[in-house]
Amino acid sequence: MNGSLEAGPNALLAFRREGYTGSSPDLSEAVETLRYPGFWKMARKYWKMGMAEQYRSWLKSAFTRALQQMVPELTAEDLVPGGSGVRAQAVDRNGNLLDDFHFILSRRMIHVCNVPSPAATASLEIGREVVDMLVNYFELAGEEVPRN
Repeated sequence: MNGSLEAGPNALLAFRREGYTGSSPDLSEAVETLRYPGFWKMARKYWKMGMAEQYRSWLKSAFTRALQQMVPELTAEDLVPGGSGVRAQAVDRNGNLLDDFHFILSRRMIHVCNVPSPAATASLEIGREVVDMLVNYFELAGEEVPRN
């Protein structure tokens, strides 16, 4: 709205659930991540991409060169540090990145996992999906969920 643009590394490992700076890891949370077998399997699959993201985040010149592939006239002087956010990414025990809104059905519950921050805008549709699962999986009698 103000005419500025934001660009940045897509994902960096923070070793902290609320690691907005990336420079203050929480030892117990880092150990928890490193002890999870799915982390190592995922890291083996995506290590090159992860190292490239880290490299661009550490070196402004590398970041500038990457951006210049899209905007050639951009210079390092055009770039100013911005804010950051935390985006959790669920990884299963096999190292697979789970899709957003990963549903797990158990005997008497439906767990909605890996819900990204835009979930509020999708909450009605997620609710319809959960109701559909209740009706189909738990064989509950009910009327069809209205769709807009």
